[in-house]
Amino acid sequence: MTPEQTGTTPAVSTEQHIETTERYAAHNYHPLPVVIASGEGAWVTDVDGKRYLDCLAGYSALNFGHSHPQLVERARQQLGTLTLTSRAFYNDQLGPFAQALAELAAKDMVLPMNSGAEAVETAIKVSRRWGYEVKGVPEDQANIIVMEGNFHGRTTTIISFSDDKVAHDNYGPYTPGFRAVRYGDIESVRAAVDEFTVAVLLEPIQGEGGVVVPPEGFLRDVRALCSEENVLMVADEIQSGLARTGTTFACDLEGVVPDMYILGKALGGGLYPVSAVAANKDVLGVITPGSHGSTFGGNPLAAAIGHEVCRLLATGEFQDRARRLGDRLLAGLEPLVGHGLDEVRVRGLWAGLDVTPGGPSGRELCERLMERGILAKDTHGMTIRLAPPLVITEDEVDLIVAAVKDSLEG
Repeated sequence: MTPEQTGTTPAVSTEQHIETTERYAAHNYHPLPVVIASGEGAWVTDVDGKRYLDCLAGYSALNFGHSHPQLVERARQQLGTLTLTSRAFYNDQLGPFAQALAELAAKDMVLPMNSGAEAVETAIKVSRRWGYEVKGVPEDQANIIVMEGNFHGRTTTIISFSDDKVAHDNYGPYTPGFRAVRYGDIESVRAAVDEFTVAVLLEPIQGEGGVVVPPEGFLRDVRALCSEENVLMVADEIQSGLARTGTTFACDLEGVVPDMYILGKALGGGLYPVSAVAANKDVLGVITPGSHGSTFGGNPLAAAIGHEVCRLLATGEFQDRARRLGDRLLAGLEPLVGHGLDEVRVRGLWAGLDVTPGGPSGRELCERLMERGILAKDTHGMTIRLAPPLVITEDEVDLIVAAVKDSLEG
């Protein structure tokens, strides 16, 4: 009997899924040849039934793992109740979410959006408006200091100050008003600041760059400089925040509090795009009705999920797990330096591994890891990133280390 006669759905092979995707979806990504069909916790299963340990976690969007039961249940409840009103009306979920996130960030208020790039754009707009209305910068003269090697998203404005040629080239004309300086070099930042500077925008740890950690004290120096020069310190914690580095925010690693946090990815629990900026009233107060908005920003479904994420983070459990298991990951990876790896950078459950030239490329190492049941992502040719969900176990950390070691050896 045919599948149509039996009422069953015919199985679609990995190759067929890939062929269909490559035919009908634009080629803006270069995925590994695996087709994921389901996920639970730190593990995913492909269409052929093979399981993999997910060590990318949606670029930190899945900090709480796949299908976290508490998040799924809250989303299910809200999905059957109310999903969208637009901000033309109040809804009963936004206020509690905004309060919980503001309290988590120790800020007065938040402005919710959807994608991380939208949150970055929001931070840029708020910084400029604050510069004109509060600092008194002359109209159209505001500048924002950004870091070389940055990654903040892919909108036209954001890629205007990217030095990644693939992300940047052939999208001009570009948005002016940004000055790029050396990441981790406070004197470079200081030299770029003038009376028209309204913000210093940075990632406390550069994720897309390969988990690049600035020198100790850099964030504190930036904080001091911004306070001295009446400039906003704006921290893009979209990847580094919400427990990934072993603290609620990566800025906490240096005891630094920025003027504005940019948040996203894990804020939606891997279920729904949720982003926001958080700041005090003297900053976010410049936003007035009609001056900024989004049809879906702050919708009830997003707010319900985001609120549940804040509840999970308020316990401190995930921060502790990332810190403790990150120490275990570092202890396992460090001996591989000089044996296939040039450098290992680890903060919490977030690692950047620089592969020694002459060995496999970053892509080739990821392919070898995939064969061994580990999914990871390369960046900039010879670097791979590891960012497993924070629900991972000690044994699974050891499994990652063993797979990396084995893959380096061939």
